[in-house]
Amino acid sequence: MGGFFGSISHTSCVTDLFYGTDYNSHLGTRRGGMVTYDGDTRTFHRSIHNLESTYFRTKFEKELDKFKGNSGIGIISDTDAQPIIFNSHLGRFAIVTVAKVCNLDELEKELLEQNMHFAELSSGKTNQTELIALLITQGRNFTEGIENVFRRIKGSCSMLILTENGIIAARDKLGRTPIVIGKKDGTYAATSESTSFPNLDYEIERYLGPGEIVRLSPDGMEQLRKPDQNMQICSFLWVYYGFPTSCYEGRNVEEVRFLSGLKMGKTDQSEVDCVCGIPDSGVGMALGYAEGKGVPYHRAISKYTPTWPRSFTPSRQELRNLVAKMKLIPNRSMLEGKRILFCDDSIVRGTQLHDNVKVLYDYGAKEVHIRIACPPLIYGCPFIAFTSSKSDMELITRRIIKELEGDENKNLEKYSTTGSPQYEALVEKIRQQLSLTSLKFNTLEILIDSIGLPKCQLCTHCFDGSSCF
Repeated sequence: MGGFFGSISHTSCVTDLFYGTDYNSHLGTRRGGMVTYDGDTRTFHRSIHNLESTYFRTKFEKELDKFKGNSGIGIISDTDAQPIIFNSHLGRFAIVTVAKVCNLDELEKELLEQNMHFAELSSGKTNQTELIALLITQGRNFTEGIENVFRRIKGSCSMLILTENGIIAARDKLGRTPIVIGKKDGTYAATSESTSFPNLDYEIERYLGPGEIVRLSPDGMEQLRKPDQNMQICSFLWVYYGFPTSCYEGRNVEEVRFLSGLKMGKTDQSEVDCVCGIPDSGVGMALGYAEGKGVPYHRAISKYTPTWPRSFTPSRQELRNLVAKMKLIPNRSMLEGKRILFCDDSIVRGTQLHDNVKVLYDYGAKEVHIRIACPPLIYGCPFIAFTSSKSDMELITRRIIKELEGDENKNLEKYSTTGSPQYEALVEKIRQQLSLTSLKFNTLEILIDSIGLPKCQLCTHCFDGSSCF
């Protein structure tokens, strides 16, 4: 996915930009970039680094002195090298995006036929942020150009644009990814994660609506395009990707996770000795489950944070598996002889959880029960570059459906319907493959109720295949 941060102030923005961008590190693992604009010299200062084997702060801290100016934008990305700097009839600007352009090849061909060219490549492919910038330059002004992006791309796109006259923030047309506006004396900021704000003394001003475009200055915010009525914000933000202290649409991530666990714990009939969350994103649910169930919460697994923070996740699957094993350390004293229930955010491929469960039994667990915060992931995501956007056959659910049906695309609606014979067969097969005592997934109804937004405002495609608009 990715996350961005932008700040514009009467004074230097560099410190806020550096730390604010860093607070989006849990959203991306491949590249980081920052750019500032110095109004005195009318100069853009930019730097981009690979983050696949290190961290944002490590790469950028030693070169902060090169950045000058009172306005800037930064990005943590799972895709392109960003920011991109352009000179066009709209003026000079830099751009960062959180986007997934599903029709990239089609748009690339069309733009090349119009005698446009692409100067940036990402892993040998067209940089989608550059393509988005080219679509913007087809407009007579930035608003018209961004609306052109909304019309033309299939997928999603939120963006920050650093101009010589301010920062333009534009949220995806259906609001699939969020943008939060923050304010403090003489400074405005925009970010993907409101977690960026508290330690930098910003207060949340408001959340941009779907398709809304605003221009930020040190003294205020000008609306360039009103928000659309229809919204499809990704529900998986609250399940997994969101940091616990972040809020989207006024709904806090940790509160949602706690409520979903609480509701599940109150109705679950399992008999267990204690509950544990699989760090990090399973902890909030587990605390809620323990309260709802009335059983103690124990830390039977701890994450080794000094060298294995969540932000470092290699792109190669074999290294991802190694990281998953190395960063989580079981506690034999808390496991031995216990009937223990673990809460986790989701099951994607199932390989990491399978390995973790084996270790739990090896360390003396008597029974291992798993409770999952969301329904089974049945459909790959065509809208956002999330974990659940893997190809269908990478999902453990689709592999099992192929085993049961001979066709991974058969009866998907029935397999995604809680309580149906097909759903029960799917869950039981997953339980068997993971060697679990019991396995239960939260229902879509509990997840939606915990988030607290109407179903029609949430994208739940990866669970039920639905897309309202």
